[in-house]
Amino acid sequence: MLIVSIETSCDETAVSLVKAKGVFPHAHYEVLGDALWSQIDIHREYGGVFPALAKREHAATIVPMLEKAIAESGVEPHGFTPALEPEMEEKICTLLEREPGLAEQLLTFHREHGAYEVDLIAVTSGPGLEPALWVGVNFAKALALLWDTPVVPTNHMEGHVLASIFDADRDDQLSDITFPAISLLISGGHTELIFMSDWGQYEKIGQTRDDAVGEAFDKVARLVGIPYPGGPEISRLAAEARKRKLPAFAELPTPMLHSGDLDFSFSGLKTAVRYAVADKTLTPDEIAALARDFEDVVAEVLVKKTCAAIEDRGAKTLIVGGGVSANQYIKRRMEAALLTALPEVISYFPPPGLSTDNSIMIALAGHSKAAGAIAPAATEVIRADGSKSLA
Repeated sequence: MLIVSIETSCDETAVSLVKAKGVFPHAHYEVLGDALWSQIDIHREYGGVFPALAKREHAATIVPMLEKAIAESGVEPHGFTPALEPEMEEKICTLLEREPGLAEQLLTFHREHGAYEVDLIAVTSGPGLEPALWVGVNFAKALALLWDTPVVPTNHMEGHVLASIFDADRDDQLSDITFPAISLLISGGHTELIFMSDWGQYEKIGQTRDDAVGEAFDKVARLVGIPYPGGPEISRLAAEARKRKLPAFAELPTPMLHSGDLDFSFSGLKTAVRYAVADKTLTPDEIAALARDFEDVVAEVLVKKTCAAIEDRGAKTLIVGGGVSANQYIKRRMEAALLTALPEVISYFPPPGLSTDNSIMIALAGHSKAAGAIAPAATEVIRADGSKSLA
């Protein structure tokens, strides 16, 4: 099965061509082409992702990303492609009418290259920024008509789950995990604990009540003058403070650490940081110490809640996914806690390059739902849903 996967949920425009050989979850996956355009530099001046701007950039870059992924894959067009009927061109233009210039880009690409023989188009339909999601969803619908290919809408968070157990060093397969499993999904938009009884069976057992953990990292960074996206720089400074054994800057709260449930809250922690730095001009060492104090608290809360979820549900596997899963300090703290208290639990973190948003993970999620793919003429049922839940 040859899959074209599309990801536009936030500020990355990504398209991949992935060949799946076999049946999910035991298939082998070969990434033939992978293209990604990041908008981080564009959004930096706004201190975060500006939805209308993200939508515009997706519309401007999605055809070039498709073209790049196809060129990298070496896949050739499917023989002679006759000129499109006016009725088909009109359908494409109608589907993409809210994305200025996109219909003409796609139609020009089709005239120059023709149709490709693809078995499945997988596209993120949520969660995420709804204006951004619609660009990918409508593009997938238009491509489906041009190539006569079925479409499967995928959940962005399921993509993160599967990316974390995608073992590119072991024949490009998903790891053969043992159920039940707990998945901790941590990113700029989500902080969730998911119970998995089997493949595709999800139950949300904990979530943030306010800010996501990645959002908290970025907001704390902004409070000390670090530009967006500030999370990685906070982590770098925290590591420096630990290495140099800098004294504590502030005693910060550990929000909901003893709440008795599996929910999270990071808004109060951000507020405590704001009070700690109010009316002060911090030295570089003080900023580094504060970064460490903040990251220590975040790691403590994530580790304790996750271990509680594992014990409560008798899980055999832990899957950590999402952009914040790339944080090496949180990873070390989690692995150390498991080794000490739950040595029988196997943990999985995403391989390099697959922790942040990407379209390879959407191909994996799409393959898992391939049986429910929707015919090209019936894709009007596919909707973008910014708050789409995994469970």
